[in-house]
Amino acid sequence: MRLGLALGYWGRGPDPRHLELAQEAERLGYDSVWTAESWGSDAFTPLTWIAAHTSRIRLGTAIAQMAARSPTTTAMHALTLDHLSGGRMMLGLGLSGPQVVEGWYGRPFPKSPLTATREYVDVVRQVLRREGPVEVAGRFHAHPYRGEDATGLGKPLKPITHPLRGDLPILLGAEGPKNIAQTTRVADGWLPLYWSPTRTDAYEASLTDLPEDFVIAPMARVTVCDDVAEGLLPVKAMLGFYIGGMGPYMGRAERSIGGGGRATGGSNFHADLMARMGYADEARRVQELFLAGRREEAVLAVPDAFADEISLVGPRGRIAERLELWRKGPVTDLLVLAPDPHTLRVLAELNS
Repeated sequence: MRLGLALGYWGRGPDPRHLELAQEAERLGYDSVWTAESWGSDAFTPLTWIAAHTSRIRLGTAIAQMAARSPTTTAMHALTLDHLSGGRMMLGLGLSGPQVVEGWYGRPFPKSPLTATREYVDVVRQVLRREGPVEVAGRFHAHPYRGEDATGLGKPLKPITHPLRGDLPILLGAEGPKNIAQTTRVADGWLPLYWSPTRTDAYEASLTDLPEDFVIAPMARVTVCDDVAEGLLPVKAMLGFYIGGMGPYMGRAERSIGGGGRATGGSNFHADLMARMGYADEARRVQELFLAGRREEAVLAVPDAFADEISLVGPRGRIAERLELWRKGPVTDLLVLAPDPHTLRVLAELNS
């Protein structure tokens, strides 16, 4: 199991520790470093800065949001950074959710998310392979554009710049069972949001017949500390925000939690995932508190057991014991959200 450093996205401003952490991760033998974006800083610019100050560690976006850019624009970012870094780029993509897509990017959330994702990846791959002009008769991503308001002057094009690698890895952030199953068919890897090494059955049906060398790279917060309950608080704060704040109350969703049916603007994908992992009642309670403005209570209502399952928190010995559970499963890369160089060193030693 390889180790990667997940830096996430900026908050109020740039974190001055990020470059230091990336350089320390490279020195310790970490395989990769990953940046993200939400509705503030972008994912590619910080990754380019890190690329300029490192030499070996691979560079990934986890994740770049599809609604932020057309697929050809995303492909241009990826091929440019791949050249500048000497072939170290990995492209992690995700749809995000209706709140962000419509609220921040001003775009409609696709009524068929799987189709939209499949078309997006198809366009990116065509650009990177440069086998001919990009042509996709897509429902969401048509190239050339031939809509009713088109001029009719558009023609298929291929990139002027020759990509360094036509097989640049593409990974997808996916949460729903059908989306995960499609990811195994159209992408080179999967970026799970929550991964519990004791509940791999939650994904088993979606991960049948995995292609050779398929990457499974979940993120997990790692904190070396004496007080487990205190160490779990940042994990619970993250869960409280995503479960409670990133979508409408699940009781108003157009489909039942964990059931089939079409994903709609009424769904909270993060809450649905927590429910499928065995915490439906707890997820609903977190949402109720968060949407009532009782955010501190919402965080505290996140079960310690769930936060503990998806992270590595506690004394060195406890982390070593639990790390073995991650190493025994199908995870190929553990993307570490670590607050300090000491934690990075401890995990590198334990994983060696």
